Amino acid sequence: MSERPRILTGDTPTGKLHLGHWVGSVKRRVELQDSHDCFFIIANMHAFTTRSDKPGEIREDTLGIVRDLVAMGVDPERSAIFLQSEVPAIAELTFLFAMLLPYNRVMRNPTLKDEIKVKNLGDTYSFGFPLYAVGQTADILAFRPVGVPVGEDQVPHLELTREVARRFNQMYCGVGDKVEDDHHVAEGGVFPVPRADVGRVGRLVGIDGDNKMSKSLNNAVFISDTAKQVQKKINKIYTGRQSPTEPGDPNNVLMQYCEIFIPDADRVAEIKDQYARGADIGDGHIKQELGAAINEMLEPMRERRAGIEGDDATVIDILKSGTSRANAIAEETLEMAKEASGLGYFKRRLDLG
Repeated sequence: MSERPRILTGDTPTGKLHLGHWVGSVKRRVELQDSHDCFFIIANMHAFTTRSDKPGEIREDTLGIVRDLVAMGVDPERSAIFLQSEVPAIAELTFLFAMLLPYNRVMRNPTLKDEIKVKNLGDTYSFGFPLYAVGQTADILAFRPVGVPVGEDQVPHLELTREVARRFNQMYCGVGDKVEDDHHVAEGGVFPVPRADVGRVGRLVGIDGDNKMSKSLNNAVFISDTAKQVQKKINKIYTGRQSPTEPGDPNNVLMQYCEIFIPDADRVAEIKDQYARGADIGDGHIKQELGAAINEMLEPMRERRAGIEGDDATVIDILKSGTSRANAIAEETLEMAKEASGLGYFKRRLDLG
């Protein structure tokens, strides 16, 4: 077992990864590979909470996300990319943790409420939909991580996880309710209380200028888009500005994108100054420069993705290797949790392949 600190984060396979995923979480994952043991879950069972009638699509999205992660710089030799559905300890911990959370507390989760609204689920969602909020706590705590790289919108989900860790440690491990989060393991707790590691850009607005970037809202720039597709999407960003001599809002979505994706800070400052003064700099010119900067960033990602495009066997091997490493940790965690909660009657060994 490595003595490096461990992190856990991941993605539900609902489609391709986009620039919002990159700046919100994946860029941070790539950076942490050098200093942490990294486990990245593909939460394919969670995808069934709203798309159980489309298993084929979920499977394709699952393989596609692995390709996207590798393209973005996640190294399967240094990080474990694994399948939620092939780590049985997660399901067992989900059931146990569900006993520690009042139903009303789960339903107060703001991220859950937002998803019900955005996906127009009304009151037709399955019982499994709110259960997935509990399942996420098991996804994380099964690996006893110290941190979780997440986008800003996922912080409420992580707070639920932190509550579960505290409650378990207090109820079954004798950790006092006054013990600070960072000291729970030292005081005998099974689970560390993990912290959120939010990327530099916690929430990237989509090209519509209003909503968070999302495939379902048709406002996303995908990391697998061609250079022409990227530029075409950037050209759609609406600012309401009528002419190059009209002073523009230096905080609008176009300027935000410049700050995030144009690497030269001096050039960004120059663009924003001219833009705010209406100093004869047009939106079209800025969009061309922005599109070029994004394409320069994406080009090596496209090349890496092309190397495994259509190669399902390589993707499956990546998942199989990562899942084997994940099961070793998760089974250890489950044994510790069962022992603490009085469920550890005898040791077991699973042959997980």
